Amino acid sequence: MQEVLLALLAGAIVGFLFGIIKLPIPAPPALAGVMGIFGVYLGYQLFHYVSTNFFS
Repeated sequence: MQEVLLALLAGAIVGFLFGIIKLPIPAPPALAGVMGIFGVYLGYQLFHYVSTNFFS
């Protein structure tokens, strides 16, 4: 849980700094960004499952 809070804090700081210097945020639109991150996580978990259950 601490990692999640630190990641949220780091993201908030970066977003705030980008706002101060008037740059667009370095992220895709909200839903697409969340789904992309979820897809990366899901793919990693799938790889771990397959490699553990079928190749070891």
